[in-house]
Amino acid sequence: MLGAFGLNSNGNWRRELGKLPPADRQRVRWSLFTAWDEQLDRGVGTCVLAQRELSLIVEKSLLHFDGTRYELTDFVVMPNHVHLVVAFHEEDMLLAQCRSWKRFTSRQINAVLGRSGEFWQFEQFDHLVRSEEEFDRYRAYIADNPRKARLREGSFRWYSKAP
Repeated sequence: MLGAFGLNSNGNWRRELGKLPPADRQRVRWSLFTAWDEQLDRGVGTCVLAQRELSLIVEKSLLHFDGTRYELTDFVVMPNHVHLVVAFHEEDMLLAQCRSWKRFTSRQINAVLGRSGEFWQFEQFDHLVRSEEEFDRYRAYIADNPRKARLREGSFRWYSKAP
């Protein structure tokens, strides 16, 4: 896939990506996101979040500071990943809050599973919402993700604040 954009996947493709014009960088990032998202929807990985007890840990963590540190409008906890739409009161809080969610939930989930170590992937895909149309599109994407992945009821958690 990277070769289609003139990037060498054997080298430091991230450095090469930084050399591309902004529009090309965005196309590559979107292609990578789409390919990864398709793999997740096919059920790659252990899919432990399909267990209600474990997805509840993530749900409670996301909702815990809603209305104080951030405004959470939508999320879906899929068997192997999470999508959410959230607005922060302070611009620089996104990364810190994501680290906090990951740290807390990984400790809790690992304790239930009787294991330790990394739980979440390091990478995350962040998208800045720039318009009402994008906001509506992301909300619809989140709501539709379980159907698109052909998940049965009970193997995911979906939350939305109705406008």
